[in-house]
Amino acid sequence: MWTLDELEPEIDEIRRRILQHRRELKEYFVGRDEQVDLAVLCAVAQEPLLLVGPPGTAKSDLVVKFTQSLGLGDGDYFEYMLTKFTEPSEILGPIDISLLKEGRYVRRVQGMLPSCRVAFLDEIFKSNSAILNTLLTILNERKFYQDGQPTPVRLMMLFAATNDIPDQSELEAMADRFVIKVETRPVKDTHFAELIDAGIQNEAYRASGRRPWARSTAALDDFLKLGRFMELIFGLSSEPGADRQRWFPRPVFAEMRRIVRALESEDKVMVSDRKLVKLYKLIRISAFLEHGGAVEPRDLRLLAYVGNRRDELAVVAHKVHALLGLG
Repeated sequence: MWTLDELEPEIDEIRRRILQHRRELKEYFVGRDEQVDLAVLCAVAQEPLLLVGPPGTAKSDLVVKFTQSLGLGDGDYFEYMLTKFTEPSEILGPIDISLLKEGRYVRRVQGMLPSCRVAFLDEIFKSNSAILNTLLTILNERKFYQDGQPTPVRLMMLFAATNDIPDQSELEAMADRFVIKVETRPVKDTHFAELIDAGIQNEAYRASGRRPWARSTAALDDFLKLGRFMELIFGLSSEPGADRQRWFPRPVFAEMRRIVRALESEDKVMVSDRKLVKLYKLIRISAFLEHGGAVEPRDLRLLAYVGNRRDELAVVAHKVHALLGLG
């Protein structure tokens, strides 16, 4: 794994490449800058991203184009649409029959979720409890169980999509793992002509087998290196609060606290302790990615994506923008 001494000389160039990569990717979508920005941020931070919206709003297309732009190798990407009938073997791999005869319960994971580095799970909340419990372990601890033994997974980036976030208690734990949730709304009312033009161009790309977005400026390693750099920066001092004191100015931190408290007390939006820590991390990484320095008030816009249920997403976004004076 890369050290801080190895990363520091090249980190500015890595950051430049990722930002250029992001600009290039936006050219292939209409009205999806917000979603692309969040996909890039979550990829750097290795935090899962949930896209929420009706069918036909580019959720799958955005994830597929983004993952294709990373220059992944064979077996690095896994994609699956989940249903209530999906069995663990469909995402974790089938049981190895030859080993089962020896009394061992081992899955063949090649090409499946445990062996990939980037995954996309569509309709994630339609899956059953067996799948949800497995995914929770993978997201929390980056491991799954083989023959009763914890086994590390290679997964670094998880993107998921859903038409809705069901208001069911058994799904709350999974929903909470997605610190960032963003809506994908139809854009035809505001980008009618551009949407048709882009759609026809995509049809042409598909027919000819071309993937111009795959010839991107940054590769998977750039995202992983920037994420690793931030992890090392977080751990530079063992003194509690050292990172916050240096990189999160006191007035901005107080504003973050004010917004979180307002969301919880006025709008009944729960922000768990785990989510709060993740939000700090994401805001810090976003600030470094966007302008290379300490957190500024504008970086707190990320709080607009902390809603838990579908009906909270727009409310939270409006509230956060209003509190930050962004309209």
